[in-house]
Amino acid sequence: MKNLILTIALLASTVIFAQNIEPKLEIVGQQVKATYFFENGNIQQEGFFTDGKLDGKWTSFDENGKIKTVAEYTNGQKSGKWLTYSDLNAVTEIQFANNTLISSKVLSANALASKN
Repeated sequence: MKNLILTIALLASTVIFAQNIEPKLEIVGQQVKATYFFENGNIQQEGFFTDGKLDGKWTSFDENGKIKTVAEYTNGQKSGKWLTYSDLNAVTEIQFANNTLISSKVLSANALASKN
Protein backbone atom coordinates (compact mmCIF):
# COMPACT_ATOMS: atom_id res chain seq x y z
CA MET A 1 0.00 0.00 0.00
CA LYS A 2 2.92 2.34 0.71
CA ASN A 3 4.20 1.76 -2.85
CA LEU A 4 0.77 2.65 -4.21
CA ILE A 5 0.66 5.91 -2.28
CA LEU A 6 4.25 6.71 -3.27
CA THR A 7 3.50 6.08 -6.96
CA ILE A 8 0.46 8.35 -6.86
CA ALA A 9 2.38 11.08 -5.05
CA LEU A 10 5.24 10.91 -7.54
CA LEU A 11 2.88 11.14 -10.50
CA ALA A 12 1.12 14.16 -9.05
CA SER A 13 4.34 15.90 -8.02
CA THR A 14 5.98 15.55 -11.44
CA VAL A 15 3.02 17.31 -13.03
CA ILE A 16 3.37 20.21 -10.58
CA PHE A 17 7.12 20.87 -10.55
CA ALA A 18 8.82 22.80 -13.34
CA GLN A 19 11.29 21.03 -15.55
CA ASN A 20 14.41 22.12 -17.41
CA ILE A 21 12.89 21.44 -20.84
CA GLU A 22 9.80 23.48 -21.53
CA PRO A 23 6.62 21.42 -21.90
CA LYS A 24 4.89 21.28 -25.26
CA LEU A 25 1.33 22.61 -25.08
CA GLU A 26 -1.14 22.27 -27.93
CA ILE A 27 -4.86 22.87 -28.30
CA VAL A 28 -6.87 19.75 -29.16
CA GLY A 29 -10.57 20.53 -29.42
CA GLN A 30 -11.65 22.03 -26.10
CA GLN A 31 -8.58 20.71 -24.25
CA VAL A 32 -4.90 21.50 -23.95
CA LYS A 33 -2.57 18.56 -24.53
CA ALA A 34 0.56 18.85 -22.40
CA THR A 35 3.75 16.91 -22.99
CA TYR A 36 6.55 17.09 -20.40
CA PHE A 37 10.09 15.93 -21.12
CA PHE A 38 13.10 14.49 -19.30
CA GLU A 39 16.44 16.24 -19.69
CA ASN A 40 17.40 13.57 -22.26
CA GLY A 41 14.47 14.70 -24.45
CA ASN A 42 12.30 11.63 -23.91
CA ILE A 43 8.69 12.13 -22.89
CA GLN A 44 8.13 12.09 -19.12
CA GLN A 45 4.36 12.63 -19.09
CA GLU A 46 1.57 13.53 -21.42
CA GLY A 47 -2.07 14.22 -20.91
CA PHE A 48 -4.85 16.76 -21.13
CA PHE A 49 -6.13 19.79 -19.26
CA THR A 50 -9.65 21.17 -19.44
CA ASP A 51 -10.18 24.61 -17.92
CA GLY A 52 -6.76 24.31 -16.23
CA LYS A 53 -7.56 20.98 -14.55
CA LEU A 54 -6.19 17.52 -15.31
CA ASP A 55 -8.80 15.78 -17.45
CA GLY A 56 -8.76 12.49 -19.32
CA LYS A 57 -5.89 10.07 -19.83
CA TRP A 58 -2.42 10.88 -18.43
CA THR A 59 0.54 8.62 -19.19
CA SER A 60 3.92 8.78 -17.45
CA PHE A 61 7.12 7.15 -18.72
CA ASP A 62 10.55 6.31 -17.36
CA GLU A 63 13.65 7.93 -18.88
CA ASN A 64 13.96 5.10 -21.42
CA GLY A 65 10.41 5.56 -22.73
CA LYS A 66 8.80 2.62 -20.91
CA ILE A 67 5.28 3.30 -19.62
CA LYS A 68 5.18 3.56 -15.83
CA THR A 69 1.61 4.78 -15.15
CA VAL A 70 -1.59 5.26 -17.11
CA ALA A 71 -4.04 7.40 -15.15
CA GLU A 72 -7.48 8.96 -15.58
CA TYR A 73 -8.69 12.30 -14.30
CA THR A 74 -12.10 13.91 -14.44
CA ASN A 75 -12.26 17.64 -13.80
CA GLY A 76 -9.01 17.56 -11.81
CA GLN A 77 -9.93 14.53 -9.72
CA LYS A 78 -8.55 11.00 -9.90
CA SER A 79 -11.09 8.71 -11.54
CA GLY A 80 -11.47 5.39 -13.28
CA LYS A 81 -8.84 2.70 -13.63
CA TRP A 82 -5.15 3.51 -13.16
CA LEU A 83 -2.40 1.08 -14.12
CA THR A 84 1.13 1.21 -12.71
CA TYR A 85 3.91 -0.93 -14.15
CA SER A 86 6.93 -2.09 -12.15
CA ASP A 87 10.33 -3.22 -13.34
CA LEU A 88 9.42 -6.74 -12.14
CA ASN A 89 6.64 -7.20 -14.75
CA ALA A 90 3.97 -6.58 -12.14
CA VAL A 91 1.02 -4.35 -12.90
CA THR A 92 -1.04 -2.70 -10.19
CA GLU A 93 -4.62 -1.84 -11.07
CA ILE A 94 -6.10 0.97 -9.00
CA GLN A 95 -9.72 2.14 -9.12
CA PHE A 96 -10.70 5.70 -8.22
CA ALA A 97 -14.05 7.45 -8.01
CA ASN A 98 -14.43 11.13 -7.11
CA ASN A 99 -10.76 11.37 -6.11
CA THR A 100 -11.17 8.45 -3.68
CA LEU A 101 -9.31 5.14 -3.82
CA ILE A 102 -11.88 2.39 -4.29
CA SER A 103 -9.70 -0.69 -4.80
CA SER A 104 -6.22 -1.85 -5.65
CA LYS A 105 -4.89 -5.18 -6.83
CA VAL A 106 -1.55 -6.40 -8.11
CA LEU A 107 -1.56 -8.29 -11.38
CA SER A 108 1.58 -10.10 -12.48
CA ALA A 109 2.75 -11.46 -15.81
CA ASN A 110 4.50 -14.17 -13.81
CA ALA A 111 1.19 -15.36 -12.37
CA LEU A 112 -0.02 -16.73 -15.69
CA ALA A 113 -0.31 -20.52 -15.77
CA SER A 114 1.92 -22.37 -18.19
CA LYS A 115 1.40 -25.74 -19.81
CA ASN A 116 4.30 -28.16 -20.38
